[in-house]
Amino acid sequence: MRHFRFRAEMERKHRTQIKIQFGKRLASVRKEKKLSFRQLSYRCDVDPSDIKKYEKGQKNLRLTTIVDLASGLEVEPKELLNFDFSFLDK
Repeated sequence: MRHFRFRAEMERKHRTQIKIQFGKRLASVRKEKKLSFRQLSYRCDVDPSDIKKYEKGQKNLRLTTIVDLASGLEVEPKELLNFDFSFLDK
C-alpha cells in the first residue's frame, strides 16, 4: 500500500510538471509571435482566461485544444510539446 501511495504522488507531480512545462512553452511561442492573450484567443477560439491558466500550468487541456492553440500560433502541435521531459526520469 505504501508503494502505491508513493507512486501516485510521483504521478501527480509529473502531471503538474507537464502542465507547467507546456505552459512555459506556450507562453514562449505566443511571445515570439508577439501575440496578446486576446489576439491568440481570437485566432484559435480559446478563451483568453483559459490561455492564461494553461500558461501558468493551472489548467489541464485536451489534445484538441493543443491543436487549436497551435493553429492560432501557426505552428505544428508538436512545437508546443517541444520541452524537456527529463523530470520524468526522476
